[in-house]
Amino acid sequence: MSNQKAEILAKKALESVAKKNGVSVEEVRREIEIVIAAAKANSDPEIQAFWISIPHKGEIPTPEEVNLHLVEMELGNTHH
Repeated sequence: MSNQKAEILAKKALESVAKKNGVSVEEVRREIEIVIAAAKANSDPEIQAFWISIPHKGEIPTPEEVNLHLVEMELGNTHH
């Protein structure tokens, strides 16, 4: 699957979660950011390794980058 298709799927997943829960996409993003912060603070080496493995452009992965990675994992495009 192309990266562009995966990005579209990741975006649609955020939209789907928002719609399903009756909230905005921004609210879903905020909730994911909270999870990212909590996970990054976890000292478990396996959890740290997982978060480090997520391709990201900034210091920490964005919700979109996390979602894209999870979509790719689900589709078998990564090995975690």
